[in-house]
Amino acid sequence: MDMTGAATFHENEPHHNDIAHRLNWLRAGVLGANDGIVSVAAIVVGVAGATTDTGPILLAGAAGVVGGAISMALGEYVSVSSQKDSQHALIEKERRELAEQPEEELEELAAIYQGKGLSSETARTVARELTAHDALGAHLSAELNIDEADIVSPWHAAFASAIAFLTGAVLPMLAILLPPESVRIPLTFVAVLVALAATGAVGAWIGGGSKLKAAIRVVIGGAVALVATFAIGNALGASGIV
Repeated sequence: MDMTGAATFHENEPHHNDIAHRLNWLRAGVLGANDGIVSVAAIVVGVAGATTDTGPILLAGAAGVVGGAISMALGEYVSVSSQKDSQHALIEKERRELAEQPEEELEELAAIYQGKGLSSETARTVARELTAHDALGAHLSAELNIDEADIVSPWHAAFASAIAFLTGAVLPMLAILLPPESVRIPLTFVAVLVALAATGAVGAWIGGGSKLKAAIRVVIGGAVALVATFAIGNALGASGIV
């Protein structure tokens, strides 16, 4: 293969960091959908255990959907904002050190590559060439594993988290509201547990773990939540408190 072909081949190859970044987003989306399924299902099943009236079930479910989506978005926004602030602080610190003590930073970069197995001469050559090309980028990558152009936006993260939660929340809402009253609870149980098994398996596939074990774990957890909330709602409804 000639050099032009090799360059084209490498340019078309997916970068590992890009793949990892996308998989992290996909994993977060699956977890957000899983939260939406479990949270809203537990609410509507609990209310359905206390009353057969559609109005209270719809009201409680809608409140759970809206409140849960906002809570997920807010939590993600705060978390990613803190991460972003920390990354920006590290970037500014590195930029300041490069401006104030470039030789020391060059030696530090060479030492990092030497520690990864390169000879002293090769490590210094790599460090000098990378510094000439992009000193800040080289140090951020080698020292901190940060890509200045790949810092997540808190707003994007919040929006994605809310959408994932809403996507998961749709299933239990439809499962509890659409079927006839006599079968709405068992159908909701089945639909929710099947969906949880699917999200558990997908999450395990993304992370490279056992799909069966992950599906079993999440199904057991979801079943416990549904049984507990239904039992509490049924007990409160039977007692006449609600």
